[in-house]
Amino acid sequence: MNLNESFDVSPSKVEALLARIKRLAIAPAAIEERFIRGGGKGGQKINKTANRVQLRYAPLDLVVRCQKDRRRTVNRFLALRELVDRVEMTVSPGTSERLREFERLRRNKLRRGGRAAAKYAASSAPQP
Repeated sequence: MNLNESFDVSPSKVEALLARIKRLAIAPAAIEERFIRGGGKGGQKINKTANRVQLRYAPLDLVVRCQKDRRRTVNRFLALRELVDRVEMTVSPGTSERLREFERLRRNKLRRGGRAAAKYAASSAPQP
């Protein structure tokens, strides 16, 4: 994969992603990139153009597909960012922001469930 091509996103986001790739020691040559036809809503334009990006990182056997935008360059960036997130979750889970976010959401759900159980358990108890 060639990381020197331009993406249609802000330069600061690209620099941050490249810094993460360097920090995690991901070899860009090990990333296989394919463009395949999209699907779903969008009509003729989606069905005729190959703007869905599929990235495969062979050392960890990870595959990422992305078709969130009409533009191929944006989909390339989003797929690469998702791939880097997955590599980081696998290689160094202690530094992964995405895993921290999952953990935060899990704690919030547990707390919410506990509050609801306490609220409805108190109201459904038989009154003397």
